[in-house]
Amino acid sequence: MVYRVGDVLRISCPFTPTVAIGVDEAYVSVRWPWWEIDPDAEGSCWNGVVALGRADPDELYVTDPPALRLAPGDTCRVGIPARIIHVIEVHEYDPPQETGWLPRPGLSLLVLRAGEAPDAASEFQGTSIEPGGGVPFTLELLFRPYAFLKAGDDVADADGRAWRFDGPWTWTAYDSAGGVPAWPLTLLTGGVDPMAVATATATGSHEAEASRWRRAAGIQHETSPR
Repeated sequence: MVYRVGDVLRISCPFTPTVAIGVDEAYVSVRWPWWEIDPDAEGSCWNGVVALGRADPDELYVTDPPALRLAPGDTCRVGIPARIIHVIEVHEYDPPQETGWLPRPGLSLLVLRAGEAPDAASEFQGTSIEPGGGVPFTLELLFRPYAFLKAGDDVADADGRAWRFDGPWTWTAYDSAGGVPAWPLTLLTGGVDPMAVATATATGSHEAEASRWRRAAGIQHETSPR
């Protein structure tokens, strides 16, 4: 699957046995059951352990028993209960990224949990996951804004303005006037079905599409997607 910014996904990961290596006030460190140490890594070194926030509400991974009840040497399980996330960044690596563990990831997604709005002013936001990076995620696409367009498509809007689609929240107006396109849209160039674009935008608006995305992502208040 090709992932995009704006995708709303359901993620889960089977709980897998492991052991708590260390515990402090903020974190529990567990032996990571899915990766191997990369013997050929030159720029980074990994010791086989991952630290999880003990009381972090945004932590994707959880332990069973809960992290607050673990002490060093305790056996436990680690995994992800089914939950909703949404994608705010997509990064591809060619060659795959050297991380210190194997397999080296060729793709990473920066995601937020349902209900958390993107904050363009925040320097650090989100959790990185690596589909195909060794952890046995299940990822199910629940909603994709502007699913009928692909990056690089050109459209004309109801006001006769031409636009390039670079993602649901990244539109470039060829007249440089800014704003967002007025529906309905007409496909000018691109690899998708012109009738699909015309049908999907016959009613509604960009604002309505953003509202649908907010509902799918569990975001209650109006915010500017990023």
